Amino acid sequence: MSLPLEKASELKQIIHQQLIKMDVHGRIREVLAETIREELAPEHQQLSTEDLIKALRQRGIIDEVMKELKFVTDVNDKERTSAPPKPSTHFVEREPPVLKKTNIDPTRRYLYLQVLGGKAFLEHLQEPEPLPGQICSTFTLCLHFRNQRFRSKPVPCACEPDFHDGFLLEVHKDSLGDGSKMVDATTMLSISDPVHMVLIKTDTFGETTLVASYFLEWRSVLAAENGVTNVAVELLGVGTESKVSVGVLNIRLEMYPQLSKMLSPEITSTQFSLERQKTAEKERLFLVYAKQWWREYLQIRPTHNIRLVKIFAQDENGINRPVCSYIRPLRAGRLLDTPRQAARFVSVLGYERAPVIGGGGGKQEQWCTLLAFLCRNKGDCEDHANLLCSLLLGYGLEAFVCVGTKAKGVPHTWVMTCGTDGTITFWESLTGHRYIHRPISPDDPPLVEQPKPLYPYRTIGCVFNHQKFFGNCQPSDAVEVCVFDLQDESKWKPMSGEAIKSVCSPGTVSSVPPFPPLCASTIDTAITSNEMELQLRILFSEHRKDLGLSTVWDDQLSYLLSPALAAYELERTTGISAGNEEFQDAVRRAVPDGHTFKGFPIHFVYRNARRAFATCLRSPFCEEIICCRGDQVRLAVRVRVFTYPESACAVWIMFACKYRSVL
Repeated sequence: MSLPLEKASELKQIIHQQLIKMDVHGRIREVLAETIREELAPEHQQLSTEDLIKALRQRGIIDEVMKELKFVTDVNDKERTSAPPKPSTHFVEREPPVLKKTNIDPTRRYLYLQVLGGKAFLEHLQEPEPLPGQICSTFTLCLHFRNQRFRSKPVPCACEPDFHDGFLLEVHKDSLGDGSKMVDATTMLSISDPVHMVLIKTDTFGETTLVASYFLEWRSVLAAENGVTNVAVELLGVGTESKVSVGVLNIRLEMYPQLSKMLSPEITSTQFSLERQKTAEKERLFLVYAKQWWREYLQIRPTHNIRLVKIFAQDENGINRPVCSYIRPLRAGRLLDTPRQAARFVSVLGYERAPVIGGGGGKQEQWCTLLAFLCRNKGDCEDHANLLCSLLLGYGLEAFVCVGTKAKGVPHTWVMTCGTDGTITFWESLTGHRYIHRPISPDDPPLVEQPKPLYPYRTIGCVFNHQKFFGNCQPSDAVEVCVFDLQDESKWKPMSGEAIKSVCSPGTVSSVPPFPPLCASTIDTAITSNEMELQLRILFSEHRKDLGLSTVWDDQLSYLLSPALAAYELERTTGISAGNEEFQDAVRRAVPDGHTFKGFPIHFVYRNARRAFATCLRSPFCEEIICCRGDQVRLAVRVRVFTYPESACAVWIMFACKYRSVL
């Protein structure tokens, strides 16, 4: 590592001062005289530099000098780049430094993956160099490998983005056998899990876009010379652009500790070839079976041809996968406590339909892999339903994804759970709402009162999870008359469980990506709530100023709104309303006789205060409060941010005012 010229001279100056302080020169003279007396007297031989250094080391002088010189860089120095450089006299830190440590277990194998930069991101060819302090669009690279997740530092979008990050991926764990035994190259060759890399672009408004999703075959390093290999990874676009290159990442792979024996390239290429053949054969057999199943399904009733029976769906890379492969029981650890909390978490992830280039109002099909959905923090209704179904399966419920339509024949997916008592519950993954399904019996006499459906679903074509697939073969596919007895083959045509397992089971050699674990939120709720509230106060005051109105804040009234916001979130999560009596009592006490109180709560799933304020202004109730005129007008605003895994947020805002009514 070469030092800059000014740093090198600074270092020399410090060493020189330390040597003078310890009178090292004088002590070296003494040792030199002593050594000459002892060693040169008998035979008049030449005294070399090595002999002198040996004598200094024996007397402990070198060790003493090295102990006195302390050159330790504090990891926090990187964060102080804006501070002026310290003078050389303060170079020696008296406080013990906080050093970053990486826990490397010597009995484990690690893959060190370095991203050494990108090139040919041609979409950003005309992008100007960002000025210091200027907000610009950024790229972030997210990785998942064998239940481990990593995220790179954001780098400015450019034709050659300056990625420089290293990730230490653990390859070998106890679950693979004897934990104390170092796994060898041959055993690692059988670990077919790829490194899933997802590239996300974040614009200046905080909106995220999925740029690329790539599965990296890392095992080529097992046959590389010295256990190190450099790979140029060409990233392809997503959806309609899945055949178009978006850029190239330069990646360096290295094994730690180094392998004592490398494999030959022929062995690795043969293994990859065998795996591809095995996967292709399984997928071919499943396709043959699915075609046969579909033919049989159409023979039951010709109208089945227009029912929404979805057996395959395209992922973000344009690859057709069986729909069952998008589901897997997913446990949230300690991040989510109940199925209803899981439903709330899924509902606060952003909703965005897959983008379509050009008009026509068509819907671009894109069922994202779970990592791409979580990293982007938003997706279509299918992504939400797949995640919710996976979480409910993790909680031990019998959950299925339903494919059908809403009002006006709009295709939609939602989740259904089957209770042990036969109760069928629909879960709307975009809102977190739950509906109990009570079928209407068309054969009942007209006077018999039928249940009114509260759910928004109109038709249902099929239901599926990670192990089962059923096509609806009842005379009508209307949800309100459907009977959800999935064991009755005259109502629901099942697919073979073995056929589904052959291509969708985790651990099999297949093209199905493994599921990543959920990550805890990195957002500080108190800080975020305060920042948003401060920004909204400024926007609120400016808007009133434009109308020629003054703004007087009532901090106590603002604080009193907190319990209401907490109660709203609790109701969304559990379906139970609590604490409303105390809130109403506190407001009555805070509002004097003859005064009027108005409050308006609103809910968002993003943290952009300006965007939230613009939305609020479109509501006549909110505008009434913001533009309030009267005697002794006092205004209040309260923001409460509730965080969920993956840094998903439910943001509640309440605007309020109190004023004396003047008739």
